Amino acid sequence: MSQRIGTKLFVNRLSFYTTQEQLKTLFSPFGVVTKADLVVDPETKRPKGFGFVSYDSEIEAEKAMKAMNGRIVNGRLILVEPANEK
Repeated sequence: MSQRIGTKLFVNRLSFYTTQEQLKTLFSPFGVVTKADLVVDPETKRPKGFGFVSYDSEIEAEKAMKAMNGRIVNGRLILVEPANEK
């Protein structure tokens, strides 16, 4: 039995120059991105190098995870995995 991954993905090792809009655009070919959040430092307002992408369906999220995990984006090897729900 396969493990459910949910509709939210954790994207790590992003370039510090990546914007929230770029993150959404990067993951949009795999389905409807309902939300793309880039985590920023509250003091400096600079990106911390990771974020979250949410999709309409689990199938879209799985497609994106398989296609984007281990891919080089802006000179950095990014890692994509299911987000841990709190």
